[in-house]
Amino acid sequence: MDNLDWQNLGFGYRDTDYNIRCYYRNGNWGELEISSSNIINMHIAATSLHYGQEVFEGLKAFKGKDGKIRIFRMDENAKRMQFSCEGILMANISVEKFKEAVLLAVKMNERFVPPYESGASLYIRPLMVGTSPEIGVKPANEYLFMVFVMPVGPYFPEGFKPTDLIIMRNYDRAAPQGTGKYKVGGNYAASMQAGKIAKNQGFSAVLYLDSREKKYIDECGPANFFGIKNNTYITPLSDSILPSITNKSLMVLAEEMGLKVERRKVPFEELSTFEEIGACGTAAVISPIKGIYDADNDKWFSYGTEPGKWSTKLYNKLRAIQYGDEPDNYNWVELI
Repeated sequence: MDNLDWQNLGFGYRDTDYNIRCYYRNGNWGELEISSSNIINMHIAATSLHYGQEVFEGLKAFKGKDGKIRIFRMDENAKRMQFSCEGILMANISVEKFKEAVLLAVKMNERFVPPYESGASLYIRPLMVGTSPEIGVKPANEYLFMVFVMPVGPYFPEGFKPTDLIIMRNYDRAAPQGTGKYKVGGNYAASMQAGKIAKNQGFSAVLYLDSREKKYIDECGPANFFGIKNNTYITPLSDSILPSITNKSLMVLAEEMGLKVERRKVPFEELSTFEEIGACGTAAVISPIKGIYDADNDKWFSYGTEPGKWSTKLYNKLRAIQYGDEPDNYNWVELI
């Protein structure tokens, strides 16, 4: 892959050699299939096209100094996909089959795993769609599960540098009893309008408040929220937040570093009391936040122009585990 500029990949789609597919028909999953096509044929009345029966995941593979490839917390992504499938009545795929497909996709595209020194990674996108035709609102009886991969740089082009968030109370990402906790495409479609306004105004993302009362912090558009104060790592507890695997991992590392960890409702007023704030997720790991603008009240909350002490420690520690630079004490990493 000499023609790829590993240092400046950006975070975007890029063709690779192969993807993995598996069909669910007559109540059973078939065998994994390797495809070199980036096209799928679908029925015009497929439930994924009409009623949003679609779930996906995002995880990464990393090449270490030792040349070995590591995949981070693949079993957690498999379980989260099962949770999403149950939430919108799709056929469930076993953790074993999910992992087998991910491993095969990475192995078949090994030449696209960026070298260690580039700081880039191989992004892995498992995806499942309802494929059988239904014109009434009901679940499909046939599904297609796929895994494709691509080399990526950091999600935010700034890398590990603080950015600003904006709060706009006239937009919601998910309804209180809706699909916010599932990784389904509809949640992301619902966040696009507010996200575009935020980007046009120079913000990296929207910080959503809870949809019911607009009193509590929910999450950032593409990531979970956390704040740090008084040696405590605090992250919102809400039924409409996607359970982030990165956030779950950071909570474990924060405790290991001597921080207290609280997962609870976070009132909007508490924003003024945090020493550090970050957005966390697979794509960016941690995106430190330097300011939050409350658009409705024309008010700023500021957290400093450099990444905070704890955010930096947590970011470096998690990445060191992902790349194999530090011991993996929690069996989070699977070696290929």
